[in-house]
Amino acid sequence: MRRKAYFHHHNRLKMKYLPFLLFAFLQISLFSQDARLIIQKADEKVRGKTSQGELTITTIRPKWKREMNVRMWSKGTQYAMVLILSPAKDKGITFLKRKKEVWNWLPNLERVIKLPPSMMSQSWMGTDFTNDDFVKESSMVDDYEHKLLGSEMIGDRDCHKIEMIPKPEAAVVWGKVLVWVDKKDYMQLRTELYDDEGDLSSTVMGSEFKQFGDRLLPSVIEMTPADKKGHKTIIVYKTIVFDKNIDDGFFSTEKMKRLK
Repeated sequence: MRRKAYFHHHNRLKMKYLPFLLFAFLQISLFSQDARLIIQKADEKVRGKTSQGELTITTIRPKWKREMNVRMWSKGTQYAMVLILSPAKDKGITFLKRKKEVWNWLPNLERVIKLPPSMMSQSWMGTDFTNDDFVKESSMVDDYEHKLLGSEMIGDRDCHKIEMIPKPEAAVVWGKVLVWVDKKDYMQLRTELYDDEGDLSSTVMGSEFKQFGDRLLPSVIEMTPADKKGHKTIIVYKTIVFDKNIDDGFFSTEKMKRLK
C-alpha cells in the first residue's frame, strides 16, 4: 500500500509540475526563435534582395595608415563580388563568392585562385576584417544558435542583446558572437567577436546613421582588435543601392576579370 501511495503521490507531483515545465520549454523556444528572427531582420536589412555600393576602407596602424576604395555587389546570401578601385597597386583585385565557393582574381598575375575554407579566418587585404567578413561565406542566420540575453542601451538607442553560438557542423570563424540590434530600426550597432577559447578578439561598432533609399543604416563601421593597441579598421559607406536587379550570371569568374 505504501508503494502504491508513493507512486500515486509521485505521479501527482509530475502532473502538477508538467504545465510549468512545458511553459518553461516553450519560453526557451520562443526566446530562441525571437532572437533568430531579430538577427534575420537585421541581416536582411543590410543585404536586401540585392545591394551594390562604394565604400572607403581605412586601415590604421601605430605607424601608418592606408586607404582603399572598393565597389561591392551582392545578391541574397549566395552571391557577392568585391572590386578594389584604389590604391593603384591593388586596382582590379577582385573577390567573388558564388554559393559555397570563394575566388580571388589577381590582375598582376592574371590568375584566378580558389580560396580554401582555411583562408576564411585570415586578414582581408591587410585589414582587421577577415575574408569571411567580406565575402560572407558563413551565415549569421543559419550557421548559429541564437539566444536573447536581454536589452542594453548603445548610445541613446535601446537594443536587443543576442548571443550567437556556432552550430557544430558550421564552418565559421568565431567561437561566439554577441550582437546588439537596435529595437526600432533593426540596425546592428555593436558586435563582439570571440575566439574558440572564449576570449574577445574584436569589437565592431556602427555609427553615423544615414538614409540609403528606404533604409536607415550605420554609414560608418569600425573594427577594433582587443589585443592590438593602435590597430583599427574603419569602413565608410559612400553609396548603397538596394534591390536593383542583378543577374546571377554577373557573379562569375569570367566577369570578375573584366570589372572596372
